[in-house]
Amino acid sequence: MGASHEQPAPDAEDERARVLALLRHHGWNATSFQVLQPGFRYWFAPGGDGCVAYVDTGGAWVAGGGPITAPERVREMVEAFQQAARSAGRRVSFFATEARFSQLVPFEEFPIGEQPVWDPANWDAVLRGSRSLREQLRRARTHAVRVREVPAEVMETPGHPLRAAVEVLMEHWLASRRMATMGFLVGLAPGAFARERRAFVAEVGDRVVGFLSVTPVFARDGWFLQDLLREPSAPNGTAETLVDAAMRAAAANGRRYVTLGLAPLAGPVSPWLRFARTAGRPLFDFEGLRAFKAKFRPDAWVPLFLSHPADEPAPWAVYDALRAFARGSLVKFGLVTLLRRPRFFVRTLSALLVPWTVLLALPVSTPWFPSPWVQGAWVLFDVGLIVGLLLLLRRWRDGLATLLGVLTSADACLTLVQALTYNAARARGPWDWCVIVASVLAPATASAMLLRSRDLRVPEP
Repeated sequence: MGASHEQPAPDAEDERARVLALLRHHGWNATSFQVLQPGFRYWFAPGGDGCVAYVDTGGAWVAGGGPITAPERVREMVEAFQQAARSAGRRVSFFATEARFSQLVPFEEFPIGEQPVWDPANWDAVLRGSRSLREQLRRARTHAVRVREVPAEVMETPGHPLRAAVEVLMEHWLASRRMATMGFLVGLAPGAFARERRAFVAEVGDRVVGFLSVTPVFARDGWFLQDLLREPSAPNGTAETLVDAAMRAAAANGRRYVTLGLAPLAGPVSPWLRFARTAGRPLFDFEGLRAFKAKFRPDAWVPLFLSHPADEPAPWAVYDALRAFARGSLVKFGLVTLLRRPRFFVRTLSALLVPWTVLLALPVSTPWFPSPWVQGAWVLFDVGLIVGLLLLLRRWRDGLATLLGVLTSADACLTLVQALTYNAARARGPWDWCVIVASVLAPATASAMLLRSRDLRVPEP
């Protein structure tokens, strides 16, 4: 089988129209509709009866779910897709597959989490059995939260007041995230293919305080409650009221399958993913997300997998998937995330500065300074920085962050002057030069990150 990437690139809109036509017949994975988002490439079967949607990370083709085709064609398409990827020098993996995939394809399964599913016909029974859910809905009603469905024409019309309000809400929500904006299967584009979606807004008076975008899961006659957003100041129960409205609409429309999507790292995952779940809590509350979805009392939790060939190790597949979500560069993603949540950086900087300052104060460091009083001045300067960083850790203040950024800039400049006028002539080998370069770059880097994090920081409790 050949691959479409070897042919002249078709128009992106034409490609997505072809994918949408296939989705209407074979869109079985809960995340299948998301592959219409920008950033995906499409590998089409020569006969046009299926495709694989993927992102190219530079080292791998990472597919979003399984092939979009009839079940009996899945294995053949996976084999051809894998062959095309290897011809292009790429590894291959399939993200967010379910057990059906491994029953059809001899790939390894690596558990990455689980997703809750409901039959919306049972929603009234769920509410009857959950006092806490009923209480949240009551709180929302008490605060005059009302939910209504948004016509597709509104979401299709740039500049429409309601769409503009939703876009403002999206901006606020994205700005409040602890991590850098991700790509792959989690992009926000509720206006795209609006006639295929359903959308709901929660309002208090004329103010939009919540939004829910619903995408179809065609082959299951179901819905994926994809983007559930709320303003930080929204009344309690806003999110629950949006879910309640969507569940009732799904039942009224005869849907038999609803999901809230993947709860990453939930369920029976590997020990090192459990460690990542705990260690990553300052950046993403994995357990909190799972608990939020669990409060709606799903009918079942379905495990999801990262599927990969047996001859390609699971760590490579995980790395490739992370690069897909990071939109290519894990380093850039990590730096932006660090700047948005700078406490870890400040804590690390403080921990490193303490032994550095002690080292500066020792007699063994005296030859690095023009005189003992210069050495003493640097020690006092660094002690002051440590105190400032500890105060910043205790309570973040933009003014203090700015002051520390300016001081570390001065540190870098003065260190550079001393390095050029005194230390360079006395350097005796590579080790001395490494110390000199590190002495200049460390405060310069700290200054840049302190000043930049002041602008990008997400408020922390």
